[in-house]
Formats: sequence, structure tokens, C-alpha cells
Amino acid sequence: MRVCELREKEVINVCDGEKLGNVCDVDFDVKTGRICSLIIPGPCKVFGILGRDHEYIIPYECVKRIGTDVILVEVDMEKCLQKCKFE
Repeated sequence: MRVCELREKEVINVCDGEKLGNVCDVDFDVKTGRICSLIIPGPCKVFGILGRDHEYIIPYECVKRIGTDVILVEVDMEKCLQKCKFE
């Protein structure tokens, strides 16, 4: 599976059934080539017009199943929501 295929899939938390959004990026280990985490844009700021300043960082160990349309994850939303790192 390619990263561009992951980006087309919607991510859903199986703990509460909440839709998190689509994968926007992946973090991987350069030495091993393994995916470390999926990165999903966080909630919008004021009325969705000011962009986003948080993102969900989902450790790959929390991915339970990758289907044809969705990626099911089991995560604590509070722990995965992090401030964006603009580099």
C-alpha cells in the first residue's frame, strides 16, 4: 500500500466511533522504513476559517485494521492531540 492510498482513507476511533479525518502525513523510521505514526489534521479553529494549530499523532501500534475505505484506530483522543510543529 502506498502513502497516497492511506491519505484517501478516513480514520475512525473505535473507542467512541468518532471520525478523526483523513491521514495527511506519516512519520516513519528512516533506518528501518517502518511507519511510526499517522498524522491527521486536528479540529479547526474559529469557524474553520483560521486554519488548524493541532494535529492527531496516532502511533501505528494503535491501528487496529486498515480496510478499503477506512482505518480503524483505538486511541485516547486527549493523548493524541498535539500542537502542530511548523518547520
